[in-house]
Amino acid sequence: MKKIVFSAMRPTGRLHLGHWVGALQNWLALQEKYTCIFAIVDWHALMGEYEQSRSIRENIVEMAIDWIACGIDPKRSILFVQSHVPEHLELQMFLSCITPLGWLERNPTYKEQLREIKTRDLQTYGFLGYPVLQAADILLYRANAVPIGEDQLPHIELTREMTRRFNHIYKTDFFTDCEAILTKTPRLLGIDGRKMSKSYQNAIHLSDSPQEIERKTRSMFTDPKRIKLSDPGHPRKCNVYSYYTVFAEEKSQEVYQWCTNAQKGCTECKKTLSGILIKYLAPIQEKRAELVKDKNRVYGILEEGRRQAEVIAQGTIRHVREIVFGKDSPSGSDPSRP
Repeated sequence: MKKIVFSAMRPTGRLHLGHWVGALQNWLALQEKYTCIFAIVDWHALMGEYEQSRSIRENIVEMAIDWIACGIDPKRSILFVQSHVPEHLELQMFLSCITPLGWLERNPTYKEQLREIKTRDLQTYGFLGYPVLQAADILLYRANAVPIGEDQLPHIELTREMTRRFNHIYKTDFFTDCEAILTKTPRLLGIDGRKMSKSYQNAIHLSDSPQEIERKTRSMFTDPKRIKLSDPGHPRKCNVYSYYTVFAEEKSQEVYQWCTNAQKGCTECKKTLSGILIKYLAPIQEKRAELVKDKNRVYGILEEGRRQAEVIAQGTIRHVREIVFGKDSPSGSDPSRP
């Protein structure tokens, strides 16, 4: 049997080029080799966006459309919405009971987000416990591996710690450690040179019109040391050049030459880049337009994904309840449960 890979995204806004190069491209490759389960994790979105929760439902559909348009194949992968499978929260409850508070408080991502995000109150019970739900997401499907960047390694290690503690407490080997599939994310910053994020309003979205792409590209920061057209540029320090290396690698050497030799100006360089991005995104946007017109198809894919995910999730929870409560107890053999 193929190994199971689990990955997910929070529906907190429109997907952008950062999502494409940082995750979706890798997902396309993974679904060729593994049994892939991809979840739209709306409970995770709610943990940080509870004050803007009305947008989550719309974002779910838009995210599913983007995934499918990018090539995530529902015939080879399971696509579903996290909250549509209630066993996620049930397993979170089991894991919450055994997870020491100190593990969560020491989580580096938790501390970093509390320090940096000032626009929302994240001092909540739910946000503190999001790694527990994250572990439940992975363990519910007995996933063998999770694709992540190096910055997310602490999350996988925390999941492993919960796995070992559960197995130790209940004298079982039901859950096994999941591996991290490290993904190399190309350097791709937002149009202002900062991390690409909806919070900064600096992203080029997969669904942006050609006019929007051209406008955003035109406003991109370039080499700050190149003041005049006759000044030689420094491509390695230019955000525009980094986009060439990702989306038009075959042209990047030519761009490097004309920039360092002051043969073309930044305005012309950005205009050329916008044309490349528009052409690059055209196939995705064409598929996307078809799906927008047929959202019932998207709903059907998510519903079929829910059914497939639920079969796996219910089997896992049945075993967990037997492990925790015993096979002969009312809690472990509830006839009302599937």
